[in-house]
This record gives sequence, structure tokens and C-alpha cells, in this order.
Amino acid sequence: MPFVRGNQAVVHEIHGARFASYVRPATGSRDLAAWRGEIPAGTVAPEHVISAEEVFYVLSGRIRLTIDGETAELDAGDAAVAPADATLAVSNPTGEPAHFWVTTQVGLSAVLPDGSTITPPWAN
Repeated sequence: MPFVRGNQAVVHEIHGARFASYVRPATGSRDLAAWRGEIPAGTVAPEHVISAEEVFYVLSGRIRLTIDGETAELDAGDAAVAPADATLAVSNPTGEPAHFWVTTQVGLSAVLPDGSTITPPWAN
């Protein structure tokens, strides 16, 4: 199944953000997962350590991305790469929602500040 239609995206919500999952094993991908993220205005997601590299591309709005202590505000058209085992934090410092595209490898997990591990369904 090489084509994924918009109405086939599965939406998940966690920590105030929404993730629309398009590419994952259930849609035919063996190695990659990709989703569209939406962070409402003023949302600050918890810092977490990622198990695999993630590539971010901002579609609209602005996000603040911190990777291993280095912070940048990214606007539509900007991209970033977070390496495996990086500490990552995402927030939206503006009054408007932000949308971005993320690609990673299937099997991504993340360790939260309390030590718990999540395996997000949009990446598995």
C-alpha cells in the first residue's frame, strides 16, 4: 500500500499536542514513521530523551525546539535534526497553533522526566 490518504491518518493526543500518523507499519512502511504534529498556542510539551533520530519540518506557525540544551525558534519552512539519544523539548511560544512534519525510524521510544518510557503509536 504505497499511498496513504489524508482520511487514513490516525490521530493521537498526548501532553496537549495532537499527532496525525500517516506512515507506519500499519500503512505499509517497514523502516520509517512520519506524522503531522499540531501544538496549540502556548503549549509546552515535557522534555524527553528519544531513542532514534527525528527530523522536523515546520509547516505553519512557530515552534521552539530544544535539542540537548540548544534552543531555536523555527518558522514555517525551517527544519531540524535531533540525533538518537538526544534530550528533546518542543513548545509553541506564540498565540497561534503550529504544525510540523516529523520523520523517524519505526520503533522510536522516549524516556520522560519521571523515568517512564513511552512507545508512541504514531511511530510504531
